[in-house]
Amino acid sequence: VTLVESGGGSVQAGGSLRLSCAASVYTYCMAWFRQAPGKGREGVAYITEYGTTIYTDSVKGRFTISQDNAKNTLYLQMNSLKPGDTGMYYCAAARRGYCNLDWALYNYWGQGTQVTVSS
Repeated sequence: VTLVESGGGSVQAGGSLRLSCAASVYTYCMAWFRQAPGKGREGVAYITEYGTTIYTDSVKGRFTISQDNAKNTLYLQMNSLKPGDTGMYYCAAARRGYCNLDWALYNYWGQGTQVTVSS
């Protein structure tokens, strides 16, 4: 499985970005993670093959995860961005297991796309 992210960039606080992840093959559980400098990898949101979504508390109401199965593409719409959202954002896919935001579940990772939010 190959995952390729795009859509990152630099924005001011309050701005928006839309991340995309092109997948060679879609799996039952797809997710976005992020990693800020000096911090561990944090689960942001996941979506199952049935469209069930879960978000980490800090992004609820601001971020939306979605998928286009016909295009094998995963999206993350990010609104009302804050400086605390700054980091490298990764797309991930899991082969098996109970879909969650634990990075250990995920077998495949993209190379990441940088998001920088300035105040």
